[in-house]
Parts: sequence; structure tokens; C-alpha cells
Amino acid sequence: MELKDFYYELPEELIAQDPLEDRASSRLMVLHRESGEIEHRHFRDIAEYLKSGDCLVLNDTKVIPARLIGEKVGTGAKIEVLLLTRKEDRTWETLVKPGRKCPIGTKISFGEGKLIGEIVGQTEDGNRFVRFSYEGVFEEILDELGQMPLPPYIHHQLKDKNRYQTVYAAHEGSAAAPTAGLHFTEALLKSLEEKGVIIVRITLHVGLGTFRPVKEQDILKHHMHEEFYVVSEEAAETVNRAKAAGGRIVCVGTTSCRTLESAANEDGTLRAESGYTKIFIYPGYRFRILDCLITNFHLPESTLVMLVSALAGREKILNAYREAVQERYRFFSFGDAMLIE
Repeated sequence: MELKDFYYELPEELIAQDPLEDRASSRLMVLHRESGEIEHRHFRDIAEYLKSGDCLVLNDTKVIPARLIGEKVGTGAKIEVLLLTRKEDRTWETLVKPGRKCPIGTKISFGEGKLIGEIVGQTEDGNRFVRFSYEGVFEEILDELGQMPLPPYIHHQLKDKNRYQTVYAAHEGSAAAPTAGLHFTEALLKSLEEKGVIIVRITLHVGLGTFRPVKEQDILKHHMHEEFYVVSEEAAETVNRAKAAGGRIVCVGTTSCRTLESAANEDGTLRAESGYTKIFIYPGYRFRILDCLITNFHLPESTLVMLVSALAGREKILNAYREAVQERYRFFSFGDAMLIE
């Protein structure tokens, strides 16, 4: 499979720059993967497609204000640091711009010295390990100095940083939001529970893979980055019980999907565990746990377009995306949603 097989034309004006006032008012495309039939609805109608006994799996990660702007100690040069993965108490794997100005030993000052980062190592592909020194609580300092790390295709300033969090965000650690979950409101989740839909929470901290494009023409050569995930005993038992009873496992977002498939046994059951995943899902993959997926519309030639193509078929996905363009859907992080069932 080649990269160009996952390309589609997208007018730039369809890239959503701002979240809607009402989370659940975004549009919802329903793609029936067996027939290829498409319906056009609104996200608040999602309850009509979920049945009592279905299991809705949410990624409860919380985005941290992971973008830090500082000055190189000694020269005052502007340096941007994006926190990706916490390695030890004070050391993080990061993306540093411009990296060529920051060899090992470089010190960067943030907030006039309130936070100092020293580059202590680097990965094979150029990410930097930064050890921070500070007084007080790191999370409080980060909340004061850091910015929400919005994707590069969003050019507007976010007025309310909570709109880049799901309403159920709980565990801090992501460099990007699990954006399919942004459409849910507390009222909508409550109505689903009242209907008998089982809600399960797992955690995957979204990392560099969200920001890194596929560059290899042969997609099988693409290198996925590790992301940390947690599936609790309670979550695994609930998913397994729902599946055994005939309920469908409906993942909210590709991150929930990748977590479940990473912790899946060959027999289609889910195991409780935590660890790092590099799972790359593309056409030909056999899903072990997931039955349905709620997701946003993804970038052309991205690993996420490959994942949804693995679920619904490449031709059906590209046809759905062409129709979404024709119908003027809003794309990417703050855009509209798709249910693949």
C-alpha cells in the first residue's frame, strides 16, 4: 500500500478553526460499513444508533498545557518546547524548535527563570530529553507558563482552553486532545446511561504521532511513536462482560480504539494492563474487540485515515470523505464527527 492511496482533496476553508458553542450540535455522518450507505445527522442524534447493552469506551486523558516558549540561556534566542512523554520525575521527551540550536547541554529559561530546562539527551529521530529544575509544583508552574498545544492547522487563538478538553478528561498527560470525545456533553452521556448504554473509561496519553505526518511512500515503513495507555481491571471486566452478553463495543476516537486493540487477546477479550503502544492499524488489520467507531474527519494520508480504512474499507472511506467535502462538513480537531457502524 502506498501513501497516495489515502489522499483526498480538501478545500482549506473546511478546516474548522473554532469549536462550536454547543458541543453536541456538530454534524454527524453515519457510515454503514457493510452497505456503504451514508446518513447525515447531528451529533446529538447519536443515541438513536446506540442500544441498551452497547459499551461506549471513552479515553479520559487530559491535555496538559504542553507548549512552552522560552529563551536560550546565554543568547536569548526564542526556543519552543513541546512536552511529549514524562520519562522520570523531572525529565520529559520533547519536541524542540529549532532543534539545531539546541545541542545536549543547552539550557532554556521559561517565565524569566521560574522554570529551567536542560537538554540531557536525544532520540534517534531528533526528539530531545529535557530535565527541568524549578521550585514548587511542576503542574502549577506548567499551568501558569504553558499553552494548549493546538495542531498546526488551527490558526485561531483558543478563547476557552477547556474547549480543547473532553468533559470527562481526568488523567493529565496528553499533548493533544482525543478529539472525537469533544462532541459529548455531560447531559448527552447521562441520557445514554439512562438508555442502558454502558460507559467505560480507559486512558491513552496522546503523543507525537498526532503531529508527525507519514513521509514514507510505502506505508509499512512508517514508524509509529510510543504512547502510554492504561486499561484498569474494572474497564477490562466491563468490556468483556458487555461483549459476552452480545453488546457492541463502540470506541470514541482512534485513541480508544488503539488502546483496546493493544490490550486485546487473540480470543477477542480485553486484558487489564498498562504500558506503551506503537500499534499501527491499516487495511488488512483484523479488529479483535472494536465493533463501531465514533471519530472525526482526519488529515489526508494520515495514519488515522488508514485506521478508519481498515475498519470500513478504503474505497468506502474515501467516498464518504468526498461526500463530506461536497456537503461542507467541518474537518479535523474542531470539526464534525463520523459514526462507522
